[in-house]
Amino acid sequence: MLEIKGSVGVITGGGGGIGLAIAKYWVQNGGKVVIADISEKLLTRAEAELKEMGGEVLSVPCNVTKEEDCARLADAAIETFGQINLVAPFAGIIRDGMMVSPDRESGKVTKKMSLGDFQMVIDINLTGVFLTIRECAERMINNNCRGLICLVSSTGSLGTAGQISYSSTKAAMSVIPKVLTAEFFRRGLADKIRCAAVAPGYVGTDMVKNMNQKALDRIISDIPIGRLVEPEEVAALVGDIYKNEAMAGDVYFIHGGLRLGSKG
Repeated sequence: MLEIKGSVGVITGGGGGIGLAIAKYWVQNGGKVVIADISEKLLTRAEAELKEMGGEVLSVPCNVTKEEDCARLADAAIETFGQINLVAPFAGIIRDGMMVSPDRESGKVTKKMSLGDFQMVIDINLTGVFLTIRECAERMINNNCRGLICLVSSTGSLGTAGQISYSSTKAAMSVIPKVLTAEFFRRGLADKIRCAAVAPGYVGTDMVKNMNQKALDRIISDIPIGRLVEPEEVAALVGDIYKNEAMAGDVYFIHGGLRLGSKG
């Protein structure tokens, strides 16, 4: 079992949502955090909150689609705290929409998803994750660090209409833990560096809670536990996976039984 106390977590998307919830969980349990986000305003606010909790925190503005930013982030963690034990690349976006949208009357396609919208999601949710974990893993290996790379998948990885780009990236998050575990195993590293993923359902972030109430009610009606999953619950699962070294190479769902009630 690993201890969070004294460990160092590198968290992208750390300015808010689940990323910030993980950072708070980490410092509450005695860990140190390096939070990254593209929004310096969100980073400043998150850093202040974490320091008020007594946490040791470094904030690094970062565009995860840029190699140099991801390298700078990983270097900053090593230079400031001397190690990386948790990598949580939780930066991500959604650009929902149908791939093609036929007109109801004519039956002809009148609208289709733009390449720009599709590519933006792929760039941040997939390429950005790849760059973050590649740079952090390199430094974990070179500095003899022990820990976990924890990705964020989603129940959307199982296939949700209107989310072809998002679902594709989250499906990728479901297979990367298996690939990296096999690669680390081949190199004799799998006992030191693990990779896993959490797959939330609908999470009660500010963005979700502030959506149209009727739409939110419809979402909640499909969740067997009758409410949204809280960001703190996802953070606690990440913590459990980190501590339990037998949890590796797989995806761990946390959705309140959503697929049991969902119409798909």
